[in-house]
Amino acid sequence: MLTPNVNLNGKTILVTGAAGFVGSNLVMELLRTVDSATIVGLDNMKDYYDVSLKEYRLQEIDKLAATRPDSKWIFVKGNLADKVLIEQLFTDYGFAVVVNLAAQAGVRYSITNPDVYIESNLIGFYNILEACRNYPVEHLVYASSSSVYGTNKKVPYSTDDKVDNPVSLYAATKKSNELMAHAYSKLYNIPSTGLRFFTVYGPAGRPDMAYFGFTNKLIKGETIQIFNYGNCQRDFTYVDDIVEGVKRVMQNAPEKQDGEDGLPLPPYRVYNIGNSSPENLLDFVDILQQELIRAGVLPEDYDFKAHKQLVPMQPGDVPVTFADTTALEEDLGFKPNTSLRDGLRKFAEWYKEFYC
Repeated sequence: MLTPNVNLNGKTILVTGAAGFVGSNLVMELLRTVDSATIVGLDNMKDYYDVSLKEYRLQEIDKLAATRPDSKWIFVKGNLADKVLIEQLFTDYGFAVVVNLAAQAGVRYSITNPDVYIESNLIGFYNILEACRNYPVEHLVYASSSSVYGTNKKVPYSTDDKVDNPVSLYAATKKSNELMAHAYSKLYNIPSTGLRFFTVYGPAGRPDMAYFGFTNKLIKGETIQIFNYGNCQRDFTYVDDIVEGVKRVMQNAPEKQDGEDGLPLPPYRVYNIGNSSPENLLDFVDILQQELIRAGVLPEDYDFKAHKQLVPMQPGDVPVTFADTTALEEDLGFKPNTSLRDGLRKFAEWYKEFYC
């Protein structure tokens, strides 16, 4: 196990994508567990999905922050691609740790709206790297994605596998982030860690994700489409497990050291964060429907068979995701372990409270 080398107490931390699903949950976890921190959250509040959900997350952060007077929570509405803004934030706050979670998400959306992926995921991340170069930080942590594995035939997916064949622009931008971070780590000795998230889900998540979209359609009596005729498998990872992994990584920056040539070795790592337990989509839908009935979101006599349609695979999708988390376990002593039923139960209960 690694020995933590970044003390978060009393530090100033930047979280981009702070109104997003993972970002908001991370901010709240930091407020709960880190003493005397200054947390600056950046988000452009883009309407890729219902902005009221982002506003709800920010309200939850504000309520929690009010109970933690020793720490400061500052929200900035702005665009990651705005280089002047990013430089101003680094000048004003002198961040010790940066967690870049802001990105244009979604595989299918990247097929019809490629421009926003280039702006947010490439130009935006470049701005973060440049700022970390000019205003040195103790650790840069950034979100990559399991989508970088593409149609990798070997499972489970290991960070040692080659990931040179993305099947979506979204995946290509995330792989690019890893390459850019590696270059900056090598050239400027910036400690950086990339995190390949595997299908994150939970309360107040993204409405474009399957579990959320299925629920929205089912309560309207619409038909849900299950891709690849139900033969897809996904490594569903509950959001609290993702956040715990991120927090542990934040405290363990790659060590700066020189190679045999006297030049710095890149202080650079990549981890998978996934449940290491792929679930068949049909089983996933079955558990979801049980939990929606249990929570009272759907009536007990709901006819699911009449609202399910098995359809072919969509462009940019992959048949299976499966995380090898050995490195995460060995280095940080952590393995995501929330069961799909427990996670979907918490989602269903939240959905009942928020929408019904």
